[in-house]
Amino acid sequence: LREAELVTWSGRHRPPLENAGIYPRPQQTQIPIWIAVGGTPQSAVRAGTLGLPMAIAIIGGMPERFAQLAHIYRVAAAEAGHDPATLPISINSHGFIADTDQLAADQSFPFFSEVMSRIGRERGWPPTTRADFNAQLDPTGALLVGSPQRVIDKILYEHSLFGMTRFLIQFSVGTLPHDQIMRSIELFGTVVAPAVRNAVANDVSPRT
Repeated sequence: LREAELVTWSGRHRPPLENAGIYPRPQQTQIPIWIAVGGTPQSAVRAGTLGLPMAIAIIGGMPERFAQLAHIYRVAAAEAGHDPATLPISINSHGFIADTDQLAADQSFPFFSEVMSRIGRERGWPPTTRADFNAQLDPTGALLVGSPQRVIDKILYEHSLFGMTRFLIQFSVGTLPHDQIMRSIELFGTVVAPAVRNAVANDVSPRT
C-alpha cells in the first residue's frame, strides 16, 4: 500500500485485491510510518528488521536503561540489509518548562501526580509522591521538568545516549493552567529548541 499505486494481494480477512488502485497517493514518496516500541528488545528488533523509524517513549526510570534498544534496533536494521544511518529514532518524554527549576517542579507536580497516580490505580502502580517526582528531575532522570537550561542539558544528555533525530515532549500531563502551558511552549520554542539544534549541529561524533 505504501510503495505501489496498483496492489494485488490476498489474505484471510477480506476479499483479495486484484490490481487495485490506491488513491489518493501520499504526498511523500514513502509515508513516514513510525513504530513505537514497547521497551522490549524484540520490539526494537522488529522495527529495525522492517527498516522503519523507531519511537521510544521514556516516561519513567533512567533513560540510559533504554539506550540498548537503540543499539539493538540499528544492529537489526543492518542485518536486514537497511542502512542504520538513514533510519531515524524519536525519543518521547514528559516535561514542563518554567523560568526556574523550582517553579517548574512546583507548578507541574500536582497535575503530574494526579494523572500518574490515577493510571497507577488502573495498572497496579503505587501513588506518585513528591519524592518519586523529584528523583526523576535529576540530570539523568526521565522527566524534563525545569528551567530552559535544565531541559536543554537533559535533551542533549539523551542525544548522547540515542543519537535521536526527533524529540517529542508532552507538556500537558494533567490539566495545567493555560498560561503556564503557554509559557512552557514559549520557552521551549524560543530558548530550548534553538540551543539544542545548535548544539547538535556542531556535534559530529558518530552514534552506534
